[in-house]
Amino acid sequence: MCFSAGASFIGGVVISTIGVATIIKVHKPSQIVFASIPLFFGFQQFVEGCLWLILQHPEYARFQNLVVCIFLIMAQVFWPMMIPLAVLHMETNKKKKKALRILLSIGLSVSLYYIYCLLSFHVTPQISGYHIHYQEQAPKIPTFIAFICYLFASITPLFISSIKRTHLLGILMSLSCLVTIIFFTQYLTSVWCFFAALISAVIYWILSDSKKEFNMRRNIYRR
Repeated sequence: MCFSAGASFIGGVVISTIGVATIIKVHKPSQIVFASIPLFFGFQQFVEGCLWLILQHPEYARFQNLVVCIFLIMAQVFWPMMIPLAVLHMETNKKKKKALRILLSIGLSVSLYYIYCLLSFHVTPQISGYHIHYQEQAPKIPTFIAFICYLFASITPLFISSIKRTHLLGILMSLSCLVTIIFFTQYLTSVWCFFAALISAVIYWILSDSKKEFNMRRNIYRR
């Protein structure tokens, strides 16, 4: 996905469908934030699909800044606080919750930095090599540090969590970022979305399995 407008829209439909199926598997209020992740992935895909069309059709150029802003808010501002918040809501272990709160505060700091960058520096999207390259003018060293913190806040909670199989999601996200950084460094913001479908499917699997166990325990108690 993310390699053309059509691919982005198809990806958005597929991921959103997984998202709806995931929401259906929710059986605890604490799971709602975690279950909504695929829906936000899907929305992000649709937004980038719109950006592809804008870049390919200059007559829509007046919408470019707005669409770029929405996409970068999703990609840079939203995720570093969304992941630790979602895992924190589901966690029941008190010690792990403390660690997750620290990661959430790091994620919030990263989000604030990216908000500052969006307000202070211009971003120019360009189609290059079947990807969208977001050329940013933000200072390199602080942005690199923010990116490391971004990954730390987004991935570490999945390894800390005591929720069954979230570590598998953490491994998948780590491998996704590693592959993207190695092979598509210039297009990280765009290409990383390619893995959203796999990540969304794992989230569905985690909640589906959790619901099965919940129903089994409930049936046992009823007996």
